[in-house]
Amino acid sequence: MIIPAFNVENYITTVIRQLPQFIDDIVVVDDCSRDSTAQQVEKIHDKHIHLIRHAQNKGVGGAMLSGYKLANELGAEIMVKIDGDDQMDPAYIESLIIPIIELKADYTKGNRFLHMKELQRMPIIRRIGNLGLSFLTKLASGYWNIFDPTNGYTAIHRTVYQLMNKEKIEQDYFFETSMLLQLNMINALILDIPIPAKYENQESNLSPIKTLLVFPIKLIRGLINRVLYHYFLFDFSIVSIYLMIGIPSLLFGFIWGLAKWIHAIRTGIVTTTGTVLIAVLPIIIGVQLFTQALSLDVNNIPKTSIRQE
Repeated sequence: MIIPAFNVENYITTVIRQLPQFIDDIVVVDDCSRDSTAQQVEKIHDKHIHLIRHAQNKGVGGAMLSGYKLANELGAEIMVKIDGDDQMDPAYIESLIIPIIELKADYTKGNRFLHMKELQRMPIIRRIGNLGLSFLTKLASGYWNIFDPTNGYTAIHRTVYQLMNKEKIEQDYFFETSMLLQLNMINALILDIPIPAKYENQESNLSPIKTLLVFPIKLIRGLINRVLYHYFLFDFSIVSIYLMIGIPSLLFGFIWGLAKWIHAIRTGIVTTTGTVLIAVLPIIIGVQLFTQALSLDVNNIPKTSIRQE
């Protein structure tokens, strides 16, 4: 069990006390809190609790990477992440780890959107942001079967963790999403678990404006890396051919059509049908090929645990 903690002195004790008895080790990472979070943890005299204290704030991703490293050294088979602000119900830990034990998943995560009652309690700005962010994450990560990408209630098998490129995992609030991007690089099997969130007096440290401005840029970069990695660098399939023909066709048709449209406005000369077709046909072909490539990509999500291979 890994608990990233930052200024949660009012909640951390409750979170730890609620954890089920079958958990072997609890790694709490105090990410340079300004309050007494670390002191509250130290007051709990339990040999299963391991406290890491950061001298500088590294963000949730940095805290989790420290926690994963220690948990792996302790020999944890399955590493579960639960936040220290008491917004995640420990009763669902078992639901997260059972699919991993049964080889039905390599990595599991919560999905708040499958609980309508609790979803209605979610702040409207979070709901709207999650909808848009979920689609962009599906596109960038290739995991079209998941939702609620920023959900931090997760579990991962140690074998999968060891295979991942930890240097590519973001240390800020893009951490959960960057995990998905890196998991796709090793074809890990991911499963969404219906888990409601608890929204009470806790405040989120994630800025909606920052998310809107920063996340799309990182997701586009992740999409480009994934496409190059899976369809050109380590494999070459019909999707690769569709993209090689479709994208240039779209660009040619758009640029040609725009140039001729501007020329017609400046000169007042009506563009001929043949000239229009030179723009329209490549666009139609490009759209069809790109759509087909997207359809094949949707069906190309990992379906088998990498631990079975």
